[in-house]
Amino acid sequence: MTLSVRVIPCLDVANGRVVKGVNFQNLRDAGDPVELARRYYEQGADELTFLDVTATVDNRSTTYDVVRATAEQVFIPLTVGGGIRSVEDVSRLQANGADKVGINSAAIARPALIAEIADRFGSQVLVLSLDVKRSERTESGFVVTTHGGRTETDLDALAWARTAIGLGAGELLVNSMDADGTRQGFDLELITLMRELSTVPLIASGGAGRLEHFPPAITAGADAVLAASVFHSGELTIGDVKRELANAGMLVR
Repeated sequence: MTLSVRVIPCLDVANGRVVKGVNFQNLRDAGDPVELARRYYEQGADELTFLDVTATVDNRSTTYDVVRATAEQVFIPLTVGGGIRSVEDVSRLQANGADKVGINSAAIARPALIAEIADRFGSQVLVLSLDVKRSERTESGFVVTTHGGRTETDLDALAWARTAIGLGAGELLVNSMDADGTRQGFDLELITLMRELSTVPLIASGGAGRLEHFPPAITAGADAVLAASVFHSGELTIGDVKRELANAGMLVR
């Protein structure tokens, strides 16, 4: 069965406000997360991703009250990431309205966390968030970063994705740090390489700027496309992107 392409707006949240920058730097205010969540739900978003981008850096948990208020406005799957370090964190997020959780830094620090979450809640709940940069230090040419892109690890991005899937990750959110916020298009090479190894759904993130950027990401192997600033600014709507994908011959909801 052919699955519909999903269009997912992303709310990068810091201190209770949606923020956006370029390459995760120089974050600027982009609005109220609850208001934006309601807008995207009404526009026909298939899912919503909520990332507390400073939770790990500040060594704190995700802002649960903001998650709860957001979840009350949308009746589509809500993925929440940022500051998740234990199965207890996942349980609490679910109690506050999250359907799925995204983990990155904590999984790298302790890979067993992936298996613990998958075993208790099911792989479908677990999204591995990969903030990836190009690097000559790794075999694939791509390295994983943590702490909102601030810290570069020694992990080859492709090898880590393969390991995480083996441990129970049910989906990959692949964000190109090089393309993030640039609006120059998705990193198609990165998407293609991840698709070749992945046995789970793949979400492409980082670089969307124009309507014509979205269909190539799907052609390269993504099951879903995620964007932030082009939606926050009102330059594009969820409907605009779905029409562009449909016009390219892709199945949308």
